[in-house]
Amino acid sequence: MAETTSPRGRVIQSWSRQGGEAPPRIVGGDGCRFFDAAGRSYLDFGSQLVNANLGHGRTEVQEAVQKQVATMATLGRPWDVEIVEELANRLAEVTPGDLNSFFFACSGTEANEAAIRLARAYTGRSKVIARYRSYHGSTAGALTLTGEPRRWAGEPGIPGVVRMLDPYTYRCPAGHPTPCPVCSGAPHLRELLQYEGAENVAAVIIEPITGINGVIMPPDGYLQGIRDVCTEHGILLILDEVMTGFGRTGTWFACDRWNVVPDMITCAKGLTAGYIPLAAVAVSDRLSGWLQDATFPYGLTHSAHPVGCAAAVAVLGVYQKERLIERSNRLGALIEAELRALAERHPSIGDVRGTGCFWGLELVRDRVTKEPLVPFNPDAAAAAPMTRLTAEAFRRGLYLLTHWNIILVCPPLVIEESELREGMALLDETLSLADEYVTEV
Repeated sequence: MAETTSPRGRVIQSWSRQGGEAPPRIVGGDGCRFFDAAGRSYLDFGSQLVNANLGHGRTEVQEAVQKQVATMATLGRPWDVEIVEELANRLAEVTPGDLNSFFFACSGTEANEAAIRLARAYTGRSKVIARYRSYHGSTAGALTLTGEPRRWAGEPGIPGVVRMLDPYTYRCPAGHPTPCPVCSGAPHLRELLQYEGAENVAAVIIEPITGINGVIMPPDGYLQGIRDVCTEHGILLILDEVMTGFGRTGTWFACDRWNVVPDMITCAKGLTAGYIPLAAVAVSDRLSGWLQDATFPYGLTHSAHPVGCAAAVAVLGVYQKERLIERSNRLGALIEAELRALAERHPSIGDVRGTGCFWGLELVRDRVTKEPLVPFNPDAAAAAPMTRLTAEAFRRGLYLLTHWNIILVCPPLVIEESELREGMALLDETLSLADEYVTEV
């Protein structure tokens, strides 16, 4: 047998260099903590990849999975199995408006692939508009939709994807005049449609609140403006709620905060709270009605996997029984107060933004110029300050999810207030390292 030269062994890790020191071996988890083989405990302040909404070790989900494995572990379509229909019915109770039908995939990436495939088939149009500061997945279509630099490795990608700018008020690409065409949404989209031809555009796909690329909150009215323009031109609005769905933002879906109903929602992560891979495309009655006589243009071997659906039904039950959506909204006020107090003490914090259990800290070297702590798309050397900061947090027993100069504060929805304050104290200590790079007088 050939020997491996990687310190990480034979497992290839996603989106990373394979060299370097191997991470600790994790052997278990309970609640908002997980543990390594050396017996160290880590407070999970990122919900892993913003998917462990229920934390670790929930027996309700474990038991549901075990029961389904014993009953019917796998089944190909078009055969029917009760748990799949039960999940669809349960989801229809919480999705907004008339989004009452569902295609079940294995990941958010696949859900986004399916959504744009359906949008093109339904409209007969080819173009899709997506934003620059976005991540929609890693397969060919979803990666082309993605705006951030991870997209480059997959280019030229699929044809027909058009970019729009983001409502990033802290660093507005339009200079944030009043009124701002970019941050109000509709004027910027109208201009793009003038250049691209509205009759050629099948869909607009956006994250209602930008996820890994900064937790960028749109101004009030932005999402409704995009919705109105799409409706006017017969363009489908797809909201990627893979990260923001299922209580993460203090409502079932982020679009609920603005009472906007899209034509499709893609979701994953919180659907099973990370326990089993499963994703969904929630589809409006208009589209599902059209599908009665048209072929759905997408498929997967493990679509609507019974075990994944059983996990999702159990997770939805926990959300509702423990009123975690409302709890996330209440926790948001405490998280905001704690983060703003940190901003008073740490000049490296340039901006605090978010809602519910979904927050971002943007770190800077200078609050006046807004020079980021590390640049956009940094190489390893330029990223060193953030690498040092995340390593120090981990050393202190705090797991942080970071991206460039952003710290995502996204604890499980079940976190206790005492644990939240404990994490904030550890974050307070860690941010002293970021302050060392501040250049303002």
